[in-house]
Amino acid sequence: MYSSIQSFLKHSLYWGHMSKTQDIILKQKNRCGLVTLNRPKALNALNYGMIAQMEARYIDWAGEADIYGVVLQSAGGRAFCSGGDLKALYEWRKARKTATILEKYTSEYQFNWTLDRFIKPHVSLMDGYVFGGGVGISLYGTHKVAGEQYRFAMPETAIGFFPDVGATYFLPRMPGQIGLYLALTGTQINRADAYALGLLTHCIDASQFDAIIAAMCEAEPIDPVLDGRHVDPGPSALLGLQGQIDEHFSGNSVEEIVTSLESASGAESEWAKETARTIARNSPLSMKVAFRQVRNSGQLSLEEALELEARIARVFLTGDELYEGVRALLVDKDGKPDWAPASLEDVSNEMVEACFPAPESDGFKPVNPFL
Repeated sequence: MYSSIQSFLKHSLYWGHMSKTQDIILKQKNRCGLVTLNRPKALNALNYGMIAQMEARYIDWAGEADIYGVVLQSAGGRAFCSGGDLKALYEWRKARKTATILEKYTSEYQFNWTLDRFIKPHVSLMDGYVFGGGVGISLYGTHKVAGEQYRFAMPETAIGFFPDVGATYFLPRMPGQIGLYLALTGTQINRADAYALGLLTHCIDASQFDAIIAAMCEAEPIDPVLDGRHVDPGPSALLGLQGQIDEHFSGNSVEEIVTSLESASGAESEWAKETARTIARNSPLSMKVAFRQVRNSGQLSLEEALELEARIARVFLTGDELYEGVRALLVDKDGKPDWAPASLEDVSNEMVEACFPAPESDGFKPVNPFL
């Protein structure tokens, strides 16, 4: 296991990996629509062709009477889905294809909303890494099943972006300051943590996934199928840290949080200081945007959250911070992003405010394709 999100990103080749095989396999198997992310060497990262294919097929399956439900799985055992195709964005940026960037990127938000509106059983079978965009394609279905190697993270502040794919909706709903902690640090959590946070409906070892698919293909009622295989994931280490997280992350600014962590003493000091070092590596602008996003956006609906995130994303996608993060961590892999501004103190309130533009009449709005 990598010791940090930055180390994981720097040493991975997944985002933008060119595949000679079919990136996604969509087929009907008896009464089940079966979707397989098929880029194991790329840690099953999403490209925009995959998103477009899924959007079209889900709309078709919703209207087909012989389809009982859909199973979403992945090939390979290391990752369910490690995120989105950031290298494609980087290359489009070099080619000055701004319109393409904005169109393709918001298509992911639309698919998140399509999944939320999909009324048939939708079972995500997840083992390994579930990061960023992988969360977005799995969280909004009816059933979310985690194998024993499941790992969740929203690592966007490490690449000069912000937690999206509905994070404005689900992070503030976590207990205490845990959502903010995950947003600022990008910490990986396991299935016991995710189950305790309500990110999962079931914990079932990956050896049982084929049996679940077989049951779906025969249109067996899915709830008893999953309930009968669910295993107790054990206690959540993350919830065990909630007292410390709430104490340090309740500050009124990222600076206050860092100060609190750095001044910790006693038994918790090692955890607190390592957390402060993790935060210090991330984009200062991204962290301040994420702070406002989680702390001050209120209890938005998912639809409202996706609309807001599309506006924030437009600022980042047409700016420089994200591409510098991608360059340093995924392209040149020098691990030394030149963040601008370089420190939290240099990120003004006006800079943060500019990342939250007012709604526009022609801005992105999720569309329910089933109406």
